[in-house]
Amino acid sequence: MSAPHPGSTAPTPPARAESNQRLSAADLERRLRDRLPIQALSIEDDSHKHAGHAGAQGGAAHFSIRLISERFIGLTRVARHRLVYDAVSDWMPDRLHALAIDARTPTE
Repeated sequence: MSAPHPGSTAPTPPARAESNQRLSAADLERRLRDRLPIQALSIEDDSHKHAGHAGAQGGAAHFSIRLISERFIGLTRVARHRLVYDAVSDWMPDRLHALAIDARTPTE
């Protein structure tokens, strides 16, 4: 195998500093509150329940969330979940492997 030509460099993949950091409940809360008008939010870190699971091997987190938002009024369950997943899509699957969602309106 020959040495690279002087002055040349091998292509480097784009940096993904965030992908190596463990996602916390606080990170998730900040992201959801930044992207959605939320009246109430509870987050449970279920990552420990998934030890040995394929998604947990790389350190990706598993959370269960319950959120109440006026933004969900008139939306189907699927549309509500889509809004939540859109808010965290850049974290999936590297930092966030699974998200159980209970999305409700203030009157539900």
